Amino acid sequence: MSVSIGQTVPDFTAHATGDASVTLSELEGRQVVVYFYPKASTPGCTTEGGDFRDRKADFDAANTVILGVSRDGIRAQENFKAKQAFNFDLISDKDESVCRLFDVIKLKKLYGKEHLGIERSTFLIDSEGRLAREWRGVKVKGHAQEVLEAAQALDGGSLATD
Repeated sequence: MSVSIGQTVPDFTAHATGDASVTLSELEGRQVVVYFYPKASTPGCTTEGGDFRDRKADFDAANTVILGVSRDGIRAQENFKAKQAFNFDLISDKDESVCRLFDVIKLKKLYGKEHLGIERSTFLIDSEGRLAREWRGVKVKGHAQEVLEAAQALDGGSLATD
Protein backbone atom coordinates (compact mmCIF):
# COMPACT_ATOMS: atom_id res chain seq x y z
CA MET A 1 0.00 0.00 0.00
CA SER A 2 1.49 3.31 -1.00
CA VAL A 3 0.51 6.84 -0.21
CA SER A 4 -2.05 8.46 -2.52
CA ILE A 5 -2.32 11.99 -3.87
CA GLY A 6 -3.61 14.34 -1.16
CA GLN A 7 -2.62 12.01 1.71
CA THR A 8 0.00 12.86 4.30
CA VAL A 9 3.19 10.96 3.57
CA PRO A 10 4.17 8.83 6.58
CA ASP A 11 7.29 10.12 8.30
CA PHE A 12 10.53 8.33 7.56
CA THR A 13 14.18 8.66 8.47
CA ALA A 14 16.85 7.40 6.10
CA HIS A 15 20.66 7.28 5.88
CA ALA A 16 21.95 9.90 3.45
CA THR A 17 25.21 11.11 1.98
CA GLY A 18 27.44 13.33 4.06
CA ASP A 19 27.01 10.98 7.04
CA ALA A 20 23.57 12.48 7.55
CA SER A 21 20.09 11.24 8.29
CA VAL A 22 17.11 12.69 6.51
CA THR A 23 13.79 12.80 8.36
CA LEU A 24 10.80 13.88 6.30
CA SER A 25 9.01 15.64 9.18
CA GLU A 26 12.06 17.85 9.72
CA LEU A 27 11.54 19.25 6.22
CA GLU A 28 8.00 20.47 6.97
CA GLY A 29 7.49 23.98 5.64
CA ARG A 30 9.41 23.09 2.48
CA GLN A 31 8.31 21.09 -0.52
CA VAL A 32 10.21 17.85 -1.13
CA VAL A 33 11.00 16.03 -4.36
CA VAL A 34 11.81 12.37 -3.73
CA TYR A 35 13.06 10.72 -6.88
CA PHE A 36 13.85 7.02 -7.08
CA TYR A 37 16.43 5.68 -9.51
CA PRO A 38 17.50 2.08 -10.17
CA LYS A 39 21.29 2.20 -9.73
CA ALA A 40 23.98 4.77 -8.97
CA SER A 41 26.54 5.57 -11.68
CA THR A 42 24.54 4.12 -14.58
CA PRO A 43 23.87 6.26 -17.68
CA GLY A 44 20.17 7.04 -17.19
CA CYS A 45 20.55 7.67 -13.46
CA THR A 46 23.55 9.92 -14.08
CA THR A 47 21.61 11.95 -16.64
CA GLU A 48 18.57 12.25 -14.37
CA GLY A 49 20.65 13.30 -11.36
CA GLY A 50 22.52 15.83 -13.48
CA ASP A 51 19.24 17.33 -14.68
CA PHE A 52 18.11 17.81 -11.07
CA ARG A 53 21.57 19.16 -10.11
CA ASP A 54 21.48 21.72 -12.92
CA ARG A 55 18.06 23.00 -11.77
CA LYS A 56 18.76 23.04 -8.02
CA ALA A 57 18.83 26.84 -7.75
CA ASP A 58 15.37 26.95 -9.34
CA PHE A 59 14.11 24.24 -6.96
CA ASP A 60 15.57 26.24 -4.03
CA ALA A 61 13.72 29.33 -5.27
CA ALA A 62 10.51 27.26 -5.27
CA ASN A 63 11.14 26.26 -1.61
CA THR A 64 11.81 22.67 -2.68
CA VAL A 65 14.34 20.12 -1.38
CA ILE A 66 15.59 17.37 -3.73
CA LEU A 67 16.30 13.85 -2.45
CA GLY A 68 17.53 11.01 -4.67
CA VAL A 69 16.90 7.43 -3.49
CA SER A 70 18.22 4.04 -4.59
CA ARG A 71 19.02 0.69 -2.98
CA ASP A 72 22.76 1.28 -3.38
CA GLY A 73 24.93 1.30 -0.28
CA ILE A 74 26.09 4.57 1.21
CA ARG A 75 29.62 4.26 -0.23
CA ALA A 76 28.20 3.91 -3.78
CA GLN A 77 25.92 6.90 -3.12
CA GLU A 78 28.82 9.00 -1.79
CA ASN A 79 30.95 8.14 -4.85
CA PHE A 80 28.07 8.88 -7.24
CA LYS A 81 27.36 12.23 -5.57
CA ALA A 82 31.02 13.27 -5.57
CA LYS A 83 31.76 12.17 -9.13
CA GLN A 84 28.69 13.94 -10.52
CA ALA A 85 28.95 17.00 -8.20
CA PHE A 86 25.36 16.52 -7.06
CA ASN A 87 24.30 19.41 -4.81
CA PHE A 88 21.57 17.50 -2.98
CA ASP A 89 21.47 14.43 -0.73
CA LEU A 90 21.25 10.86 -1.93
CA ILE A 91 19.56 8.29 0.30
CA SER A 92 20.81 4.73 0.68
CA ASP A 93 17.71 2.56 1.02
CA LYS A 94 19.29 -0.91 1.24
CA ASP A 95 16.41 -2.24 3.37
CA GLU A 96 13.89 -0.81 0.85
CA SER A 97 11.81 0.85 3.58
CA VAL A 98 11.45 4.13 1.68
CA CYS A 99 10.98 2.26 -1.61
CA ARG A 100 8.13 0.25 -0.08
CA LEU A 101 6.52 3.36 1.38
CA PHE A 102 6.20 4.75 -2.15
CA ASP A 103 5.60 1.33 -3.79
CA VAL A 104 8.41 1.62 -6.35
CA ILE A 105 9.78 -1.94 -6.18
CA LYS A 106 8.45 -3.67 -9.29
CA LEU A 107 9.07 -6.84 -11.24
CA LYS A 108 11.37 -5.93 -14.12
CA LYS A 109 12.83 -7.84 -17.05
CA LEU A 110 16.43 -7.54 -18.14
CA TYR A 111 17.90 -9.76 -20.85
CA GLY A 112 14.94 -12.12 -20.51
CA LYS A 113 15.36 -12.57 -16.75
CA GLU A 114 12.92 -11.23 -14.18
CA HIS A 115 14.05 -9.46 -11.03
CA LEU A 116 12.70 -6.99 -8.51
CA GLY A 117 14.02 -3.47 -8.96
CA ILE A 118 13.19 0.18 -8.59
CA GLU A 119 10.77 1.61 -11.10
CA ARG A 120 12.11 5.10 -11.91
CA SER A 121 9.57 7.31 -10.11
CA THR A 122 9.33 10.80 -8.63
CA PHE A 123 7.08 12.23 -5.91
CA LEU A 124 6.38 15.86 -5.00
CA ILE A 125 5.39 16.43 -1.38
CA ASP A 126 3.85 19.76 -0.42
CA SER A 127 5.06 21.97 2.42
CA GLU A 128 2.54 20.38 4.81
CA GLY A 129 3.73 16.84 4.10
CA ARG A 130 1.00 15.74 1.68
CA LEU A 131 1.67 13.99 -1.61
CA ALA A 132 0.92 16.53 -4.32
CA ARG A 133 2.12 14.77 -7.51
CA GLU A 134 3.64 11.50 -8.62
CA TRP A 135 5.35 10.34 -11.78
CA ARG A 136 5.82 6.61 -12.31
CA GLY A 137 7.69 4.81 -15.07
CA VAL A 138 9.63 8.00 -15.70
CA LYS A 139 11.48 8.69 -18.93
CA VAL A 140 14.55 10.79 -18.07
CA LYS A 141 14.51 13.32 -20.92
CA GLY A 142 12.68 16.47 -19.80
CA HIS A 143 11.57 14.94 -16.50
CA ALA A 144 13.45 17.22 -14.07
CA GLN A 145 12.08 20.27 -15.86
CA GLU A 146 8.53 18.91 -15.59
CA VAL A 147 9.00 18.29 -11.86
CA LEU A 148 10.45 21.79 -11.43
CA GLU A 149 7.44 23.35 -13.14
CA ALA A 150 5.09 21.39 -10.86
CA ALA A 151 7.09 22.50 -7.79
CA GLN A 152 6.99 26.12 -8.93
CA ALA A 153 3.23 25.94 -9.53
CA LEU A 154 2.67 24.28 -6.15
CA ASP A 155 4.82 26.91 -4.41
CA GLY A 156 2.64 29.53 -6.08
CA GLY A 157 -0.45 27.73 -4.81
CA SER A 158 -1.86 26.89 -8.23
CA LEU A 159 -0.76 23.34 -8.97
CA ALA A 160 -2.37 22.10 -12.14
CA THR A 161 -3.10 18.39 -12.24
CA ASP A 162 -2.91 16.10 -15.22
